[in-house]
Amino acid sequence: MKAVVQRVLNASVTAGDYYQSIEQGYLVLLGVHTDDNEDDYQYILKKILSLRVFEDEQGKMNLSIHQVNGAILLVSQFTLLGSVKGNNRPSFTKSAAPDMANTFYERLYTDLNQSIQTKKGVFGAHMAISLVNDGPVTIIIDSKE
Repeated sequence: MKAVVQRVLNASVTAGDYYQSIEQGYLVLLGVHTDDNEDDYQYILKKILSLRVFEDEQGKMNLSIHQVNGAILLVSQFTLLGSVKGNNRPSFTKSAAPDMANTFYERLYTDLNQSIQTKKGVFGAHMAISLVNDGPVTIIIDSKE
């Protein structure tokens, strides 16, 4: 499982008439691998919730999303697991099947939302994502590394 966590001043997602937005927090792009399991899921969940990438009074990245009362915008993105090794056109053979990926995605949304205000995109839809990076700070969390 792979999550790209971007610290944002604000972010939004639009898919047709669907619209969600957050202010300060994370835009999290989630990709699910074909062989992800419970250990991968727990690793990603705990890392997202425990990251300390917000600045304290001394300007050090020392505060968690809880400590700044931030929010999360979670977006499924199967292309995170795309490979261009040996090709110019990406291969997505490592991306989980939609049923499996959606199960993990919906579960992550539910579990994150129990601790942090969390909004989400539309699984499998073509979406327009807008964000204002803060920093920029972008952390890639990969349960396989």
